[in-house]
Amino acid sequence: MSGSLVKIIVGVILVVVAVWWIFWGSSYIQPLQDSSFVTSKPALADLITLVNGGVPPFVALVGLLIVWLEWDSFKIQKELSTEEKKSK
Repeated sequence: MSGSLVKIIVGVILVVVAVWWIFWGSSYIQPLQDSSFVTSKPALADLITLVNGGVPPFVALVGLLIVWLEWDSFKIQKELSTEEKKSK
């Protein structure tokens, strides 16, 4: 039981750190002109870019998987119906 509790605590810590990093952490550090100060921006914009770039290919792959499964089901039903006709 204690091993599971430790894993849950580690998981919660990872989620909290990740959420903090997205909204308040920095995605990159860019030196200013005089190089004495640095600016950073939250990683939320980078996360949105990743989602915009990653979701459409994932949706396309899921759609392709659905088409493949249904096509295979259609072929199996067709084979079964031809076997039934042969057996009669």
